Formats: sequence, structure tokens, C-alpha cells
Amino acid sequence: MNIVKGMNVRVISGNHKGKEGKVLYVIPKKNRIIVEGINIIKKHARPTQENPKGGVVEKEGSIHISNVMLVVSGKPTRINYKILKDGSKVRVSNKTGTQIN
Repeated sequence: MNIVKGMNVRVISGNHKGKEGKVLYVIPKKNRIIVEGINIIKKHARPTQENPKGGVVEKEGSIHISNVMLVVSGKPTRINYKILKDGSKVRVSNKTGTQIN
């Protein structure tokens, strides 16, 4: 998976096209991610000790990883890999050529 938790991404297709957010959670087996503030769903929750009233809770739903692109210095970009002289493999922005941490 090219995208990991904590990265900023932009949605490139679907109902939330153009919105940006931070990746909260990655689900590699299903190729899906959860992005902060994107694809908000309503879930009915029964009363618990943490939430004694219960009711309708809004939370982020997952979206497919192919619907997002990594944002580096304000622009969406693809990711390439480069092997350095010391043998380590690093991710590189396709647009700017800068190394991605």
C-alpha cells in the first residue's frame, strides 16, 4: 500500500471529489482507507456506559484506496520508489521528485 496512516490525501472520484483529509486508518485486506471528514455515515448506537443516551452517531466510512491521491506540497501526486546508494528504498513524489516520509 502506497498510502499509510497520517498522510494527507485528496479524493479524486466519487461524491466527495476534491475534498482533502488526513488518513485515520488503513484496511489493507480490502484496499480501503478511512479519511478524516470524508464519507460521513450515520450509525445507530445503543446506550452504553460511555454514551448513556445512545442515539445516532456520525462517523467516517471507508473509501477505496484507488479514489484518493497523496497530496505533497498542495498538489496531488503519484508515488514512485527509488533505491538509494546505501540500499534503502524510499518513496518519491512523481510530480516534484522530493522524498516522502
